[in-house]
Amino acid sequence: MRLKAPFPWFGGKGTIAAEVWRRFGDVPNYVEPFAGSLAVLLARPHEPKVETVNDKDGFISNFWRAVQADPDAVAHYADWPVIENDLHARHAWLVSQREQLTERLEGDPHYYDAKIAGWWLWGICIWIGGGWCSGRGPWQVIDGRLVRTGNTGQGIWRPRPHLGNAGQGVIRRLPHLGNAGHGINRQLLHEGIAGQCEQWSVHLRDMMRVLSDRLRRVRVCSGDWSRVVTPTVTTVHGLTAVFLDPPYSDEVRDRGIYAIEDGSVAAEVRAWAIEHGGDPNMRIALCGFDHEHGDYMPPNWTAVRWTRQGGYGIRGNGRGRANREREVIWFSPHCLPVEQQAELPLTEGPG
Repeated sequence: MRLKAPFPWFGGKGTIAAEVWRRFGDVPNYVEPFAGSLAVLLARPHEPKVETVNDKDGFISNFWRAVQADPDAVAHYADWPVIENDLHARHAWLVSQREQLTERLEGDPHYYDAKIAGWWLWGICIWIGGGWCSGRGPWQVIDGRLVRTGNTGQGIWRPRPHLGNAGQGVIRRLPHLGNAGHGINRQLLHEGIAGQCEQWSVHLRDMMRVLSDRLRRVRVCSGDWSRVVTPTVTTVHGLTAVFLDPPYSDEVRDRGIYAIEDGSVAAEVRAWAIEHGGDPNMRIALCGFDHEHGDYMPPNWTAVRWTRQGGYGIRGNGRGRANREREVIWFSPHCLPVEQQAELPLTEGPG
């Protein structure tokens, strides 16, 4: 069963996931070091085998672990109407939990917190733009009150609810109250407005249960990406597909999109991919912009260009709109060949 994540995600690869699996094939081992929304894993058309996912952002790893272990509890905490004060209060509380949550996740492979997972899901689905739970912003909780301190390095943003088309994007972070929502709100908010609260709750719970069944045997790690691309995680299990979708370099995209900024990791990931691309037991896919990796990739790798659809980043005339047509996935030499007419040649992108 092909599934989708219940939340919006910048740079999600759901649009191109089918092409990825055509080139990976039904591999016995699959590794996704940058989990995010797990768009590719959830779109897998084959019976799952050995699968390992990881993310450095503890909120993401915690969400997938919690859904895997206790989907009803996650649904319970995510089932809440759009209330601006709650968005700010919960956001501030979640940010205060990041350090401890990350430590627990990295120290105990079985640890999860369903309340954090549910509140994180609820918030990201009504939050416009990037940087949800990043901990960057001028507002902090002091003596139980949310106050503006002027320090944009540690705190949160406190935006007004979004009531129109102006101000959308990655600069202003606004709770979404329109009918162009994403994730669970797109499907469920309408039902809630119509007074069908019970149906909303049941649908949300069932959604979490379906995801839990799919993730039952997936190994969810939390930490640096390099921990899950070692031989003990990859080729020791046989032919391995590795899907690499690192945060894009901050030289080619807008800042503030990711909760955890790491502008150098893309180059490190590219170097690893090139080093291991000749291994016949490896099928590797590397995602990025043409002007980010194109000059470095070996000629025996196959470049497939695709156009990202939707998302707040492509609105307006900023980098997001220009970059939407610069998306490329490079496939290593031992990936499966695909019919010539299905391949999209790498051509010069727009200026």
